[in-house]
Amino acid sequence: MSAADSEDKTLYKVVLNHEEQYSIWPAERENALGWRDAGQSGTKAECLAYIKEVWTDMRPLSLRQRMEAVQQSE
Repeated sequence: MSAADSEDKTLYKVVLNHEEQYSIWPAERENALGWRDAGQSGTKAECLAYIKEVWTDMRPLSLRQRMEAVQQSE
């Protein structure tokens, strides 16, 4: 953790887009267009730890769906 991270008093929330990709966003700000709340908030470190735990497949949703369709057609 850097000195800047330890001094950061911002409350963050975890957000998710239509491709099921995660990011963090300041909790008091309205979500950017195309992003929705993922249901987790806290310090930057807490939010990043949550993302590390739940985002186990980094492939975008559309790619995962295409790959599943190809596997099922074989």
